Amino acid sequence: MIIVRINMTVLPDKQKEVMQTLLSMVEPDGKETGCLDHDLFSDIRDKQVFSLIELWETRKDMENHMQSDRFSALLGIKSLLAKPSDIRIYTVSQSEGMEAVKLARETGRR
Repeated sequence: MIIVRINMTVLPDKQKEVMQTLLSMVEPDGKETGCLDHDLFSDIRDKQVFSLIELWETRKDMENHMQSDRFSALLGIKSLLAKPSDIRIYTVSQSEGMEAVKLARETGRR
């Protein structure tokens, strides 16, 4: 699985414009092949900071997305940002769920 995290600090008077662009990227009908999930977050301490998180099944799926018109629209908002986007790509070889939490809590009690 590939996780893409894009952090953006938006110019104060451009928040609405950027939000509309970002929301168009996470609409349910906009899900692309290999996209497992995508979400948009707003920082609770700084209303000018948005984060877009995308989960991709394969690197090829992510690369196809990055060549799409949809991703080009995201790159096109750079003039509306206070500083360049911070894009991070993480490759995940394993994920765990609640069982890992239970195991950690049981181990910690011994």
